[in-house]
Amino acid sequence: MHESERKFVDLVLGDVDADGSFSGYASLFGAIDLGRDMVMRGAFARSLRERGPAGIRMLYQHDPAAPIGIWTELREDARGLFVKGRLAGDVAKAREVLSLMRERALDGLSIGFRTVRARKDARTGVRQILEADLWEISVVTFPMLPGARVETVKGLPTIRTFERWLTRDAGLTRGEARAVIARGYASLAAERDAAAGTTERLLGAISEATRMISNKRTSQP
Repeated sequence: MHESERKFVDLVLGDVDADGSFSGYASLFGAIDLGRDMVMRGAFARSLRERGPAGIRMLYQHDPAAPIGIWTELREDARGLFVKGRLAGDVAKAREVLSLMRERALDGLSIGFRTVRARKDARTGVRQILEADLWEISVVTFPMLPGARVETVKGLPTIRTFERWLTRDAGLTRGEARAVIARGYASLAAERDAAAGTTERLLGAISEATRMISNKRTSQP
């Protein structure tokens, strides 16, 4: 009987948007990890065909008692195992995970699987995993395989990103941008999981703040 195994990869986080979705790679084909294993292209094909995204769990730290969302797309391409997922907004742990992702405090993925077929290169000592029975992909703290990465995380923008928008795109000074953030952003961010259309309200607030400040400038003698 084969034992269950785990393989870790890095995350790199992009901009954050309203629904807690993210995408990237959970495994890279042909890359040697710190355990001297290499996953080969096609290793996940049978699992993906038989289970599909709905049959592979999204967990936190490999804890079966801590599901945090769903995978909406899993597929192999020339690079590796491409994944798209969405954190569950009604789950407290998922909201914590999203917050940590935004702050770059949580930056790892790990696949949970059972090796079905493998071969070992006698010269290099590297084990090539030819077929893996994939059953879960976790968001974790520590990576094992540098290079495979999440490329985007969707949710509300961070305060730093919001400030850059206001100064670069809305033409506000840094002080004005911080004033807008202090007066309006925190309450909008707090509502992100409770109501739809938060992003639209946020953009409206930016436009209104810019209009008011522009009017103030033009009315000064």
